[in-house]
Amino acid sequence: MDVAFYLKVLALGVVEGLTEFLPISSTGHLIIAGQLLGYGGDKAKVFDIVIQSGAMLAVVWEYRARFAGLLTRLNSDPAARRFATNLVVAFVPAAMLGLAFGGAIKQYLFHAVPVAAAFIAGGLIILWVERSPRRVTVESVDDMTWQDALKVGLAQSFALIPGTSRSGATIIGGMLFGLSRRVATEFSFFLAVPTLMAAGAYDFYQHRALFDAGDIGPFSVGFAVSFIAAFLCVRWLLRYIATHNFTAFAWYRIVFGVIVLATGYTGLVNWSA
Repeated sequence: MDVAFYLKVLALGVVEGLTEFLPISSTGHLIIAGQLLGYGGDKAKVFDIVIQSGAMLAVVWEYRARFAGLLTRLNSDPAARRFATNLVVAFVPAAMLGLAFGGAIKQYLFHAVPVAAAFIAGGLIILWVERSPRRVTVESVDDMTWQDALKVGLAQSFALIPGTSRSGATIIGGMLFGLSRRVATEFSFFLAVPTLMAAGAYDFYQHRALFDAGDIGPFSVGFAVSFIAAFLCVRWLLRYIATHNFTAFAWYRIVFGVIVLATGYTGLVNWSA
């Protein structure tokens, strides 16, 4: 067994699990961490699909009662149908734009410097939203209208830019559009399920030829680690937002982005490699 390789797998699984649902961009962190660890290429793309699936499953498990109830009441409960409709409405904008521009985005923006710039820009936007007066109009996920969901879905589209953060775009966008902090966070978790499932299925289809039996061991480790880290992170974040805002994440993004740009500018790290 290649211990060094498994340590990389463990590290990347933890990175994905801890960052997928925080407003700090899991994709951006994986790009940076993958380059630092020397884990790239087509096989790394396949591995990213696996660990993102692990993180997504953590949300399904955390809200398993809600999802089970949704499926069983879909035909009889108008509230369940409205919630399902909201998820579909919010999912569509990013899905359509991803299909149209995903290839170009991955070609030109999936690099450390653009990611760092998006980190900084996103951090500044979070600071602006947190310091601006807001009127909360939606206090429960069940009270959301399809218009609210569409606005969150449009905000999620910005997450196609690596370093922006899917959860950051949906949470901060939701707050900007009148959702309470908890509603925006919970809806971001729910929306992650169809979004990550669709993205994973599409990427799996594109790279299906790269899967082989020899990957089962390391991929299973990465999946499990990502699931555990994401599950713990989701529970922690729900407790955290009860008494805190997202300012700390904004400053983390800014500092992280500046460090990446500074190390590249000084030549300490060759981010263009």
